[in-house]
Amino acid sequence: MFQFIHQQTGLDRVLELMNQSSVYGLDTEFIKVDTFWPRLGIFQINIEGQIFLLDGTSLDLSAFWQKIFAAEQNIFHACSEDIDLIYYYAGQKPLRNVFDTQIAMSFLGYGLQVSYQNALKQVLDIDIEKDQTRSDWLARPLTAEQMNYAANDVLYIMSLAEQLKAALHEKNLYDCVIEDCNNLTFEIAQETPKEKLFIEIGNYRHSRRQLMQLQQLSVWREEMVKALNQPRSFILKNATIHDLVEKNPGNIFQLSQVKGIRPGIVREHGKIILDLLRFLPDDQAWPLRIARPIRHSSQDVTQHVDELIDSAVQSCNVPREVLMRKKWLNALYQHVVFHGDEQDLPRSLLGWRYELLTRPLIQLLQKDVSYLSTQMKVQD
Repeated sequence: MFQFIHQQTGLDRVLELMNQSSVYGLDTEFIKVDTFWPRLGIFQINIEGQIFLLDGTSLDLSAFWQKIFAAEQNIFHACSEDIDLIYYYAGQKPLRNVFDTQIAMSFLGYGLQVSYQNALKQVLDIDIEKDQTRSDWLARPLTAEQMNYAANDVLYIMSLAEQLKAALHEKNLYDCVIEDCNNLTFEIAQETPKEKLFIEIGNYRHSRRQLMQLQQLSVWREEMVKALNQPRSFILKNATIHDLVEKNPGNIFQLSQVKGIRPGIVREHGKIILDLLRFLPDDQAWPLRIARPIRHSSQDVTQHVDELIDSAVQSCNVPREVLMRKKWLNALYQHVVFHGDEQDLPRSLLGWRYELLTRPLIQLLQKDVSYLSTQMKVQD
């Protein structure tokens, strides 16, 4: 049913087999509990129905990564974490050859986040067990239950993909799914610039001074987690950073009272944290306030926005939650109010959605720009 590959000679045979095919079914099992970077346990691959479990703890997978990037298509289900792992281990990005069966199912009306187990049941009427999710994939030897579980994750994925592709082609949606898969793998490849890290944890309620403190703390945390290979929460949780800038402690005792801060962090890094809060650059270098989220347009335009989206849903036969996400709509609001460059919009709004929905929505929102501007008003 499957082969567990833990020696380099065995991997060489897998690589030869990959030369004879260009479409692979893939999955990974890894541990990322107490580290910043994932630790690969097993990489599963289905090559023309043959299942191989590649031992991530013993094999040199350098040549394997090259095959993945050169493939015609790599088939995953819910690929985000798998792609992130591949980028880390392969040392290159982005992948432009992914077909994600979870994304495909969302286009076909199954919902945004259908699990692999439910996907197999709904599409192929196949039941599989998902009882090893929390396993230690770095422990050796692996149990028979672990290996069967890992093999099942790619055993049926090619059949699942075939069924979904046929349904997508019938609805003329296949190219849209491929584009959305490429957008996802591109987004995963992007690393937030240090000067914008504060945006991920700040909000419109923070003053410019607090945003500068958030920025200094978030940059320091990012450098620490990468140097120590620890999760961000092991250094400072986001909620702790918020509490730091709100309470603005002036000494070690006050720092130790901040919500969620670990005693070891206070002991080893307390002085640095206090300095980051206290010593700020000139206020001209502080970030601008974050705009308020727009709750809605004026009443008439809100109705027209909904009607426009509903009309697009009917014309392209794509579920509303797939066609337009709330964060994309808010990005359009921000774009209109601040007269942004369209190329700075989310990539998902610039491809197949652009003529269908993005451009008409921009034109509609521009009629409401004065109202939107008042909704987004901020103070320095």
